Amino acid sequence: MEISKLFLLSSSLLVLLLANRPCPSLSERCNPKDKKVLLRIKKDLNNPYLLASWDPNTDCCGWYCVKCDRTTHRINSLTIFSGQLSGQIPDAVGDLPFLETLIFRKLSNLTGQIPGAISKLKYLKMVRLSWTNLSGPVPAFFSELKNLTYLDLSFNNLTGPIPGSLSLLPNLGALHLDRNHLTGPIPDSFGKFAGSTPDLYLSHNQLSGKIPYSFRGYDPTVIDLSRNKLEGDLSIFLNSNKSTQIADFSRNLFQFDISRVEFPKSLTSLDLSHNKIAGGLPEMMTSLDLQFLNVSYNRLCGKIPVGGKLQSFAYDSYFHNRCLCGAPLPSCK
Repeated sequence: MEISKLFLLSSSLLVLLLANRPCPSLSERCNPKDKKVLLRIKKDLNNPYLLASWDPNTDCCGWYCVKCDRTTHRINSLTIFSGQLSGQIPDAVGDLPFLETLIFRKLSNLTGQIPGAISKLKYLKMVRLSWTNLSGPVPAFFSELKNLTYLDLSFNNLTGPIPGSLSLLPNLGALHLDRNHLTGPIPDSFGKFAGSTPDLYLSHNQLSGKIPYSFRGYDPTVIDLSRNKLEGDLSIFLNSNKSTQIADFSRNLFQFDISRVEFPKSLTSLDLSHNKIAGGLPEMMTSLDLQFLNVSYNRLCGKIPVGGKLQSFAYDSYFHNRCLCGAPLPSCK
């Protein structure tokens, strides 16, 4: 009898312990390997409040900043954006093998270099590591991630040259390396991307040298090379056969005769200000459907052609040139 009572008491205690023990939901979709990696990432980032929803007792497919594939339930997106978070990008990120989107953005206390572990993520399509304090070089390993369609490393403290191997990415649609401290020339290989021509954003760096001759065949929708130390003849890039819509080459050291240039008819925005460009504005510019134009602070001369949109722009779109005249500037003498 005493043995039976003891057995019942032990069984009751066991049931009570099991009832109070936290356990994952029976309907949990999250892959246990992915969950373990995410919790390691959280720990490596010092358990920030931004990741408070990353509770080991809940389904990680419902956690903030992550998404799971609807069929496989593997983590395919990690988006950590705009919060109080410090430290470095954890190497554990590379242990989420099915990631397609990786974003660390607007995290001013995120430091260190871009980890090589990211090179393991062969399914990546979008990488956005921007508006942080990441430093070091632009890693050449990004050229191994052949599924990349969008690479944004802007607004950081990256230094050194631009890896020419990035031109090997066959599916890249846009490359943002602007607002860093990059040096050296634009790689010659950038005029010969393996696939479609990506939009190119290299502004606010310390790039130098001439535009590669290979850029004769480079045809992006958007190109921004502004605020660098680039020099030479920009006209090798500008020709009527291209489909470029937005081009910003301002605040460089470009020096060429603009009167010989035939601009792409697709242009809607053109900024050539603060260079050393000479000659007169070509008549063909009257045929362009420009929404924005700035050729100020150059060495232009002659009368501004009459027609098209050229007279719709303000005085400061043309001023501070050598002897440019005609509306909206004062009339020619």
